[in-house]
Amino acid sequence: MSGAGAESTSGNHLRQLRAIRIPGDGRCLFRSVVHGAYLRSGKPSPSESLQKELADELRSEVADEFIRRRTDTEWFLEGEFDKYVTQIRKPHVWGGEPELLMCSHVLRMPITVYMSTNASDGLKIIAEYGQEYGKENPIRVLYHGYGHYDALQIPFGKTKSKW
Repeated sequence: MSGAGAESTSGNHLRQLRAIRIPGDGRCLFRSVVHGAYLRSGKPSPSESLQKELADELRSEVADEFIRRRTDTEWFLEGEFDKYVTQIRKPHVWGGEPELLMCSHVLRMPITVYMSTNASDGLKIIAEYGQEYGKENPIRVLYHGYGHYDALQIPFGKTKSKW
């Protein structure tokens, strides 16, 4: 199987995904991505305290990435750029699509976002980021549609990332 296109058409693959509950503390997007990066690299799931620490570190790196890519990102952020970046640095401010895009650049890994459906497989891909870093074995997160993200895991998955 190659790439996310194959994933979206493979019901068996989607049924294998298992949600990993992430605390809803304003860091859930960053926690989910960090958790997914750990799983992708073959490491065991990080403890909740390590997950929080790494999520805050990733958040800071994402804010820095916005600044590095200001010319490319300023136009799609809501409000004034400097205020947006200042806000996103705060640990309890929610992240969304712009932050997922920057996470993919910071980690140099693809990220696939899923959402639950009423279909038999239960999940559909709603967004993909960082495809330029490859399409195999992306970090997988589940968006619940009300501002919360959980990590997704494929049981027994083999990984090749170094993060």
